[in-house]
Amino acid sequence: MRTTLRTRKAVGGGRAVAAVVAVGALVLAGCGSPEEGKGAEGKGRGAPEQTVDLPKLDGQKVSVAAVWGGAERKVFLQVLDEFEKRTGAEVSFVPAQDPIIGFLESKVAGGEPPDVAMLPQVGAIEQAVANKWAKPVGPEARKQLEKNYSDGWRELGAVDGEQYGVYFKAANKSLVWYNTAVMKNAGGQEPKTWDEFLETARMIYDSGIAPVSVGGAEAWTLTDWFENVYLSQAGPEKYDQLAKHEIKWTDPSVKKALTTLGELFGEKDLIAGGPQGALGTEFPESVKQTFVGGDQPKAGMVFEGDMVSLAIAETDAKVGTDAKVFPFPAVGGESPAVVGGDAAVALKDSKGAQALLTYLASPDAAAIWAKAGGFVSPNKNLDFATYPNDVQRDIAKALIAAGDDIRFDMSDQAPQAFGGTPGKGEWKALQDFLKNPKDVAGTQKALEDAAAKAYKD
Repeated sequence: MRTTLRTRKAVGGGRAVAAVVAVGALVLAGCGSPEEGKGAEGKGRGAPEQTVDLPKLDGQKVSVAAVWGGAERKVFLQVLDEFEKRTGAEVSFVPAQDPIIGFLESKVAGGEPPDVAMLPQVGAIEQAVANKWAKPVGPEARKQLEKNYSDGWRELGAVDGEQYGVYFKAANKSLVWYNTAVMKNAGGQEPKTWDEFLETARMIYDSGIAPVSVGGAEAWTLTDWFENVYLSQAGPEKYDQLAKHEIKWTDPSVKKALTTLGELFGEKDLIAGGPQGALGTEFPESVKQTFVGGDQPKAGMVFEGDMVSLAIAETDAKVGTDAKVFPFPAVGGESPAVVGGDAAVALKDSKGAQALLTYLASPDAAAIWAKAGGFVSPNKNLDFATYPNDVQRDIAKALIAAGDDIRFDMSDQAPQAFGGTPGKGEWKALQDFLKNPKDVAGTQKALEDAAAKAYKD
């Protein structure tokens, strides 16, 4: 079913591709409110600046498929509205479901593929190319990529040296957000290590509030929990090996990471609603229950990326005052830094599809979402002043400073059957682990059995 830009409704949630960025430290103190930056730092916040020429597409129809729902979808629709305005094209949004490759397969089989799909996994781009659905990026879009993106981000969207994807959205996914009133009442401080994090969680529990909100109904959040712990604890070399399945999920390093994560998941009082409640909580609700209720919310902290600010915006809480953030605590020597992203891929040889890729590769499109918050762009020519607060600006600066030094999230390097399918593979194994975090060996076996099958296939 196609939903036009004029009648779109928000459903479901989205999942972003993740990549590990070697960033030293994020400057996350002084988290500004969305009203900051209206002076010299906030210039250019009126009509979107036009840095790229787009063709006239009067009368042409362009369809875009994405898994985004809720606040993310609403803002993306504003991005598409501007494309409509500048080109004269009629753009429709096609709500997709995870796994998006399965969704697109049905559309292709039915003879109605969208012009462009926003693919939230590296593996999904590779599958789209292998299935001969994806069309190479045209010359105008390539010019924008060469001008605005580092080699590393261009390579993320390339397969066998051919450019197919335009990475439009990134998100730092190594952040813990907290209710400042809850933290103050508990007498806690922003923790820097895993042990300090658990200690802070117990202080919040003693103050009468469930410490940590977990959106376990959407298992991609659980892969993010594992990946942050594993990267910090096992280090980048092991991380790369596990991501390629060069070592098995029965490796001692996986046992150690699951055991560490079980220190949180296994202490049911530390999880809002306990494990069963977490498994029934979707990501947006996991955020809202942390920031609705003033100093008496259902939870004190929630882990996830900068897109959390979009869900916070749907509450009365304000980023920088009621809601603040600290980097994911160091489990090993350093805190991990994980980012996510979504790439636009053309599925039709159409002028409209290539024009949309060109637009999405420009700072023009990125600026619209950046102003709204809950978004970080890999576009190095997007003015940092465009971001609505210091939190977003600092995260964006760290992302751009990382340049080519990036790594993919292991679940997004994996075949989608293992790393990105509801009810299967890593998603199911980690949901089962949340239910029973004492069964580390059983979880490792389930992960390895599913990985061996998926990588062989």
